[in-house]
Amino acid sequence: MEKSKKALPIVLASALAATPLVAVPQQAHALSGVSITADDEEAGETTDYDIEFTTGDFIDSGDKIYVKFDKDFDLDDVDEDSIDADFDIEDVEVTSGNVVEITVDEDINDDEDLSFTISDVVNPDDEDTYKIGVKTTNETTYKYDEIDIEDGGSSSSSDDEFNVDLSSTVAGEKVSLELGDFDLDGKDELETGETITVIFPDEDMLPSSISKSDVKVNGYAAKAVDVDGDEVSIDVPSGADGDDYINLEFLKAAGISNPDTADDYTFKVKYDGTTYESESVDITKSGSSSAVSGNYTVNLSDPAAGARSSYIFEADFGKDLKADSDLIIEFPSTDMVPMILSTSDFSVNGKEPKKVGAIGNKVYITTPTSFSADSNVKVVVSYTAWITNPKTAGSYTLKATAAGKTITSKAFTIGGSTVNPTTPTNPTTPTTPTAPTTPVNNSTATITLTTTALNQATGVNVAIKGLGVGLAKQRDFIELVFPAGYKVPAYIAPANITVNGAAANYVAVRGQNVLVYPSQDIPAATAATVSITAAANIVNPAVKNAYSISVFTSEEKGLQFARAVGVGMPAPVQPAQPTAPKPTTPAPTTPTPAQPSVTVPSNAALFKVNAKTFTLHGKSYPLSQAPYLAGGNTTMVPAQFFKEALALTTQWNNQTVAVISGTKVLKFSVGSNKARVGNTEVTLPTPVVLKDGMPMIPVRFVTDNLGYKVGWDAKTSSVYVYR
Repeated sequence: MEKSKKALPIVLASALAATPLVAVPQQAHALSGVSITADDEEAGETTDYDIEFTTGDFIDSGDKIYVKFDKDFDLDDVDEDSIDADFDIEDVEVTSGNVVEITVDEDINDDEDLSFTISDVVNPDDEDTYKIGVKTTNETTYKYDEIDIEDGGSSSSSDDEFNVDLSSTVAGEKVSLELGDFDLDGKDELETGETITVIFPDEDMLPSSISKSDVKVNGYAAKAVDVDGDEVSIDVPSGADGDDYINLEFLKAAGISNPDTADDYTFKVKYDGTTYESESVDITKSGSSSAVSGNYTVNLSDPAAGARSSYIFEADFGKDLKADSDLIIEFPSTDMVPMILSTSDFSVNGKEPKKVGAIGNKVYITTPTSFSADSNVKVVVSYTAWITNPKTAGSYTLKATAAGKTITSKAFTIGGSTVNPTTPTNPTTPTTPTAPTTPVNNSTATITLTTTALNQATGVNVAIKGLGVGLAKQRDFIELVFPAGYKVPAYIAPANITVNGAAANYVAVRGQNVLVYPSQDIPAATAATVSITAAANIVNPAVKNAYSISVFTSEEKGLQFARAVGVGMPAPVQPAQPTAPKPTTPAPTTPTPAQPSVTVPSNAALFKVNAKTFTLHGKSYPLSQAPYLAGGNTTMVPAQFFKEALALTTQWNNQTVAVISGTKVLKFSVGSNKARVGNTEVTLPTPVVLKDGMPMIPVRFVTDNLGYKVGWDAKTSSVYVYR
């Protein structure tokens, strides 16, 4: 079978410890900084070896790099397809003495940082410490590094414990259950139709059967589910095919219950001959004070559905959370969490966190280096973080994960009732306008397009005759719902939408829905005009027809009104305007600034979504590709941005990318949602893609891992990055 080339990890010198140069006769310098690591150090295993070093002298095209393995390594399968390098290769040969001889096909400077990976190497069968040496045509002796080969033993179990997340830890209670996620051992990957077996601590926890729709593997419904005693067999769905990790979810409808006896329990998961064991879970008696679930209260500054609110809670994880540790807050839905978060809008035990980022409905917080270890953790998500409540009234919970524990809050109510309200200290905290004393009539409200041409960007003008309930600036919103056929961009700059003549304070896009947050209060029974310019890039359908656009607000239940607009045809007649004199409804008396002011650091690099430029020190520079939003909430930027805007050492080609800062190295592969931070593999929120030869990278992943901060300048509709 022909081998496929794997993504190349590009390693840079800043990741290596500098060593003194050693004089060698008849040459200026010797290579240095030799570092050799193996993906798998188990005896007898086939694995990849990452080779890194700094050149001591010029390497000319046609020169060779030699890697000498101990005689106990098996190199029979190593050939040219086994080498992934950040330089061009002419030929690869395995010679006597167990030496991999690589002929270079380009000129390489002295003091250059080189790296390459040799695949298909079989480790020695015996446990021991082995030396592997590197030299080039310019050196007469090898520079060695050591590898400790370990005996895998007869056990097939993984040493790593995976997380268990129960919706309740009360004995006998019916629960939802999440196991993982955890990486598979070695080179294992999930295959469609293969079986994952979950061994429960007590067969009484399980019903006689479980519907496949109530079990998810890595987010996809299981292909089949079978219950036998204390074991549940799950067939891998096609959506999880090729994944190198496992995350299992059992919905509450699956009918799983906690054991009836309070005790510590563990779960086991088997796949492809390997058994993985969970952390210990403490099941408690009903009412026990040591219960992990539901033992903390969430305080909101505003519990109204769809409202912008602060979130404050204090929880005891039973184990110290330390400096530079991760804390994860899981909100009820993705649309609650904005695209850009700032560390200044969060605090953990009164300290600003080191990093903050979001993927979907989860907010990832890294505690600061100065953080004092404590099991009791108070988290403040301020009003300025732009977290919004669920749009539907109901009872909700938060999940918080820290120090290896995931705990669920007490339920809090969304929809108008007060839940331990905490008034935000932000001086711009809005006040809710007074509700009207008389009903309003929107029968004459209109919606018009600035162009009705097919498949063309259009402006949209919405004239609301009156609001049944007033809207508070920066908190409440007007929601426009565009029908299928319209193309609505994932991001619309607030400057492209006005409400009563003032630029919107904030705009959120959720699929076909556009949420417009006004920058001024709009009292009840007052008219409101929403104007969207063609620059917002809302595109008419490609098919001639009449399409209905709907209008909602965050403060009133149900549809306000809907109007048909003609596309590719004469516009439908809008309702006739009344001939009677209009009532003298007072307009807002105090104008409000269109945008909140922020101070952008002088060293910050700014960019806009869908614009092929960035700004640095007041000057604009070109980008080969425009930043864009992937999946609605992941900002992608060209690799060029890190090199030219942030002055980071950045290398890329059509297959791989490396970004370095100091000793930190980030490696990406085009088409993959996996990346490496040093030697640790992590999952990206969306895969790296190639656009006209330029790799597009999730900007927050790079900035969060390299210590940069990201902010939002509403005045210029720009994202700014600084350190």
